[in-house]
Amino acid sequence: MLKKIWDHLEEYFLIPSLVFSVLLIFTQVVMRYVFSNSLSWSEELARYLFLWQSWIGVSYGVKKNMHLRILILPGKLKGKAKVALETVVNTIWFAFGVFMVFKGFELAMMIASRGQESAALGLPMQIAYLSVPVGCLIMNLRLIESTVLILKGQKRGEATSDGI
Repeated sequence: MLKKIWDHLEEYFLIPSLVFSVLLIFTQVVMRYVFSNSLSWSEELARYLFLWQSWIGVSYGVKKNMHLRILILPGKLKGKAKVALETVVNTIWFAFGVFMVFKGFELAMMIASRGQESAALGLPMQIAYLSVPVGCLIMNLRLIESTVLILKGQKRGEATSDGI
């Protein structure tokens, strides 16, 4: 059960939130152009959902190995050299992710300490800002998972041209 949740964690959030966002924006357009009246909160909610979708999507990209990469050097390497390069790349990326988790959380807590709320919904603004550290934390867990698979010589993801 937990493995299934972990294997599809991003999809469990991204698919329903995308459907909800599309319906929300569609409703806003209909309200504005058909009824000449708009919802005051829908654009703000769609914007905050988009923030969360973007940062959770970063993790999903790692999981599926779909981030943009230059593959000239990895394409020319074989065996242990290729594994070493991929491990170094993931380690640097992981370090950046750790930085983003800490700084993102620090920023969210600073916003929380000021009691800032969103204009239309009145939501605490740290909810929007927490998308960065949460998304990067999940991304880092996926990077660890990916690195372990690389070191074991197993394939990961769908978008690779060369097996890693």
